[in-house]
Amino acid sequence: MAFNRDHLRYFVTVADEGQITQAARRLFMAQPALSQAISQLETELGLKLLDRHARGVTLTDAGEAFLEKARAAVESESEVRRTAESLARAERGILEVGFIGPPPTMTATELITSFTAAHPGADLSFRDLPFPRGSTRSWLEPVDVALCQTPALDPEIRVHPVRREQRTLVVDSGHRLAGRSEAAVAEALDETFIGYHPDVQRAWAALHTLDAVRGGPPQVQTEDQVASALQMLGVFATTTAVTTLPLADALLVQHVLPRISAVPLSDADPAVLSLIWRVEDEHPLVAALVELSGADPATGVSTNGVAQAPPPRAELDSPRP
Repeated sequence: MAFNRDHLRYFVTVADEGQITQAARRLFMAQPALSQAISQLETELGLKLLDRHARGVTLTDAGEAFLEKARAAVESESEVRRTAESLARAERGILEVGFIGPPPTMTATELITSFTAAHPGADLSFRDLPFPRGSTRSWLEPVDVALCQTPALDPEIRVHPVRREQRTLVVDSGHRLAGRSEAAVAEALDETFIGYHPDVQRAWAALHTLDAVRGGPPQVQTEDQVASALQMLGVFATTTAVTTLPLADALLVQHVLPRISAVPLSDADPAVLSLIWRVEDEHPLVAALVELSGADPATGVSTNGVAQAPPPRAELDSPRP
């Protein structure tokens, strides 16, 4: 039976979202076109996959059974495409590095400088990633490796800790804690925290809202549902809600937005920034980058190539190479 492979991806997205409207938004396509594609898939299969109703859609029994196979086919096709793209980059000496927040050229300058010196023929490119959604493996698909605070782990992902940083509360300059040299976690637990998009990995978002210390999510969150660092910057500019970030990131936000104050938390577990990549990825430049990070076997955290101390405010005012 021949049918459009894109229609499988559309069906899986609709099943995951439970609404054609939301699925169309996620797929960046018009709702009527998506609805027509799903109907065409049902006609080609001779199966009714979805029941439509006012609140959205639900899977029929046949749709439930078909979803498992459709998802496997979509993931397999995506994996083939990702592998081909990664091999092509490796063949051309290109390493695609993902990041969240400030780019590694600002937060890991020594590591990037060491890498480019050791591999002058390599083409190092950077991609700003959204906050982790779905599986970490699928989230990593556009890049060869990512440098960021560790997302959800699974057996198909490898993690190489690079740097520990003090966790820092980011608040409005008029906040009661603004300007403090440090604060205790207990002083921040009852604050209104910036809200994350519901698709963002819950464990990853919880690192920024102190859920582990509180024993649950904040009692009150803003209506803003951020899904990327750029969106978060926009929220910082218009709200008095707070969040926590690694210290270097918090200082950079403070530099960009003068109305923001970065307050280190004296008793919070540190944020751990790591290199993250897929187990099956054999890109030689990923291995080279990991090796250059020089992690200490006793601590698992870099002692070479990336300084543990964040850049001082004066350094932030200096031009970067």
